Amino acid sequence: MSSYVVTLTTLFTIQAIVACGLNVIVGFAGQISLGHAAFFGIGAYAAAVLSAKVGLSFWVALPVVLLITGLMGLLLGLPSLRLKEDFLAITTIGINFIVVATFNYVPFLGGAMGLGGIPSISFLGTTLRGNGFLLLCLAGLALVLLVCWWFTRCWAGLACAAIREDETAASSMGISPVRFKLLAFVVGTAMAGLGGALYAHYMHFVSPSDFAFPVSVQLLSILVLGGMGTLWGPVLGAAVLGILPEVFRPLTDYRMFLYAALLLLMIRFQPGGLLGEQSLARSLLRKTFGKGGGTHE
Repeated sequence: MSSYVVTLTTLFTIQAIVACGLNVIVGFAGQISLGHAAFFGIGAYAAAVLSAKVGLSFWVALPVVLLITGLMGLLLGLPSLRLKEDFLAITTIGINFIVVATFNYVPFLGGAMGLGGIPSISFLGTTLRGNGFLLLCLAGLALVLLVCWWFTRCWAGLACAAIREDETAASSMGISPVRFKLLAFVVGTAMAGLGGALYAHYMHFVSPSDFAFPVSVQLLSILVLGGMGTLWGPVLGAAVLGILPEVFRPLTDYRMFLYAALLLLMIRFQPGGLLGEQSLARSLLRKTFGKGGGTHE
């Protein structure tokens, strides 16, 4: 593959990893989140500080990054537990703005100028660049998908699905909404932390604008387009929205208009996303392979 295709594929693979984390919170647990870019940024900045300032390697820093983002998801998820729908959405937007403001105004994090000097990742003495870095991202995506697949089948994932469908009924069956909503926040934000760490080491530089509110909207758009609550929806959505900017490059001035039109068409004609339960693509797959998957296939 050319370096251009490798770069494009690497970036939308990282976005797919972060969108999978959002899918755990929104698609599997039914919690509205419009500030997921904040946790993407926390992961990226944590990796940047640990590698560029503390001097840890990517492999040593990664578990710490996942721990930090998971803990931040736990702490920021706590005040959101008693909120629903519009109020929860507004709260998560506020979290995104607070986190970006922290990046902007804390000198240790580079302020508005960003933080650079992030080293490349080495594996067995080889510096990962180009195809090597892409393979690392694909391995990360495979790991995230495996966790999502397991989550939809374990008792915790089934409890989250029950809360998503009817929280009152789930509570009456002895399921603790607090415990499982927090679990979904921790798992989803840790995945965002993984994407952030890969992004920081790939770009070698992070700045607050990389994780601002429009990025949260883009992540949610990936989920809506691909299909909330499906396993492969975030991957397909990230691929489509990763390729579209290149296709529409001659129409740069109208790109946001085309995105909005695409999302409106999806909500109107395919509300479940490209891989949703009643989608055209899913029907074609059923006809082709002779059987349908479950709601999380």
